[in-house]
Amino acid sequence: MRTVTVVPYNKQWPLMFESERSLIQALLGEVVKGVHHIGSTSVPGLAAKPVIDILLEVAGVSELDKCHAAMTQAGYTARGENGIRGRRYFIKGGDKRSHQVHAFAVGDRQVVKHLAFRDYLIKNREEAERYAGIKRAAALASHNDAQRYSELKAGFIEHHLQLALIDFER
Repeated sequence: MRTVTVVPYNKQWPLMFESERSLIQALLGEVVKGVHHIGSTSVPGLAAKPVIDILLEVAGVSELDKCHAAMTQAGYTARGENGIRGRRYFIKGGDKRSHQVHAFAVGDRQVVKHLAFRDYLIKNREEAERYAGIKRAAALASHNDAQRYSELKAGFIEHHLQLALIDFER
C-alpha cells in the first residue's frame, strides 16, 4: 500500500527531474515536443510528496500510445487517461512511486493549467506556504487514502488555479 507523506523540499528534486527528462526525451525522440517539471517538487522550498511530476507535451497522444514499450523500458507503467480526458498517465516505482508522467497533446488546456499553477506558486511564496500547511494536514487526515488527500487539497487548488490562469494569460 502506498503511503501519503509530505516531506520538506529536497534540492535533489530538480536534478531528478532533469535526469528523467533526458531519459524520456532520448527514448521517445520526436514524439516529445516539451518536457516540464510540474507539481510541488517543481516549486523551490515547497514541501511535497516525494514524487517527481513530469508534464510531457507530445505531437499527439495516439503517437505516444505507440511508445508504451519505450516507457516500459524506462520503468513506467501505463495507466491510460486515469480520469482526465486526453491525458496519458504513467507511473514509475509502484507503491514506492518516484515519478509520474502526465502527457497531453501540444495545445491541450491541461498544459496551461499545470504550468500556470506551478508558476503561481513560485511567484506567491505566502500562498505556497499556505498550500504546504494544507498538504501536511491533508496527509495526516487522509490516513494514506490518496483520493481523500486530493479531495482535502481541492478547494485551495481550484481557487488558486483560477487566479493563476488570470495571471498566466496576461
